[in-house]
Amino acid sequence: MDLAQILHMNGDVEEASYANNSLVQREAISLAASSRVKAITNLYCSLCPRSFAIADLGCSSGPNTLLVTSEIIKVVEKLCKQLNHQSPEYKVFLNDLPGNDFNSIFKSLDTFKEKLRDEIETEIGPCYFSGVPGSFYGRIFPNQSLHFVHSSYSLHWLSKVPKGVDNNKGNICLLITSPSNVVKAYCEQFHIDFSLFLNCRAQELVEGGCMILTLISGYSNCWELLSKAINDMVMQGIIEEEKLNTFNLPNYFPSPSEVKLEVETEGSFSINQLEVSEVNWYSPESDMVESVVKSKRAILEPLLISHFGEGVTKEIFEHFGKILTSGISKEKAKMVNLTITLTRKP
Repeated sequence: MDLAQILHMNGDVEEASYANNSLVQREAISLAASSRVKAITNLYCSLCPRSFAIADLGCSSGPNTLLVTSEIIKVVEKLCKQLNHQSPEYKVFLNDLPGNDFNSIFKSLDTFKEKLRDEIETEIGPCYFSGVPGSFYGRIFPNQSLHFVHSSYSLHWLSKVPKGVDNNKGNICLLITSPSNVVKAYCEQFHIDFSLFLNCRAQELVEGGCMILTLISGYSNCWELLSKAINDMVMQGIIEEEKLNTFNLPNYFPSPSEVKLEVETEGSFSINQLEVSEVNWYSPESDMVESVVKSKRAILEPLLISHFGEGVTKEIFEHFGKILTSGISKEKAKMVNLTITLTRKP
């Protein structure tokens, strides 16, 4: 599986699009707002850059994509007014894998800029936007070219499915029933990937530059229920057992202590703040089962289609909905978020 070519959220504006089914991700961004405001304030007051370079890694597409950019510009413009500084120019780099729906982002930029100017009510510095396709598990920006890096709900995706997980039979990812060697393989892949991510960003950030990362932390039984749905379809003869046994999602949900250890071991960043929060993995404004099915479909559909085929994938989500009806409660439908604020060391 060439993950970089296959992995992307559903684009366009249809019912199953990520743009229409990303309220949980929006809530995660909202929960980290106070950390970002504090970090941006400290960063600007410390560096006072005339040209402010911002990168959002794993930006996806839809209404969430420019939320953090808008917030950053508003904070900096407020500081400029208080300090009697001239507004900087803003260079915004939006990164995701090549399959991301960048076109919809570009089409929304004029409206975004107009709305931002109306909300700030004063003239702001010029804003330049660039799309940067490519994996963030490697260099994607020039040396010391960035001031602020943001990523939310992206780093639980690994660069690839770990090697040595062929005996993870009946599971679609790392689950409670996975063998110990599978657990070890996923842990090691996260270590390799996250260490590389930190090293690359350390080269791309200016000295004193800031990075805020929000990751899903800890196990969620949503994947277990999806795995059960696919297993049931194997039992019914709809999906070949071999198809299930050769499919593993490339994701890992690290604990706060794992993330902290990796940052300290890699050594390029100081940890300013580490926060843990909790969010529902469904939208409270809509039917819980329908909300979960649509959100997971928006995220996983391209991966499932590439392995199981389009027709079968549609049936998977239909069966998943039936499993969810009796398999979850609002009390259990929770995800743990980890938000960590880092500063690049001298």
